[in-house]
Amino acid sequence: MSTEKTPAAARHPDRLRPRSDDDLEACVRVLAEVHRADGYPVDWPARPGAWLAPAAALGAWVAERDGAVTGHVALAAAGDGDLAPALWSGRNGSRTAATAVVGRLFVAPWARGRGLGALLLGRAVEEARGRGLHPVLDVVASDTAATALYERLGWRRLATVAQHWGPSREVSVHCYAAPLPSEPPSSASAVRRL
Repeated sequence: MSTEKTPAAARHPDRLRPRSDDDLEACVRVLAEVHRADGYPVDWPARPGAWLAPAAALGAWVAERDGAVTGHVALAAAGDGDLAPALWSGRNGSRTAATAVVGRLFVAPWARGRGLGALLLGRAVEEARGRGLHPVLDVVASDTAATALYERLGWRRLATVAQHWGPSREVSVHCYAAPLPSEPPSSASAVRRL
């Protein structure tokens, strides 16, 4: 009998794979469900397909079960106005180009409770690290479910800052950095609970 453990992604009933252009329509439908249920994204994009596929993308993945998209995550190069890359770089004496921004992470409301958020986030982290980049992200402070996920998985809050989203709108945003590869997650059971 082997004592080797099977990686969580290999035993998970949902399959992770790179997102293709053919997936965008299904991703937009799931994103619309998430927006109605949770208010993410805060402002519905005028072109949601383009929002999911920004020019600075380093990769994007979907989770699917029985051919249905159940979740999504993307990884992008740091851009102007990204807060977390600047905070991480300033604290570590590195360039913002040494970071990758995790974003567009969502799971269909009907597919939650199976650890998809953790699996998708883990896939983006793996890609960033494979490129020699440190994963970071920004999340609106009011998204307590996302904040709880990141913190259970050992992500460190770098700061909470106010962003100006228009002339008379200020939004609080938490900036996070992934744990270093040598740091264990804050809870060994975190992935199973999500």
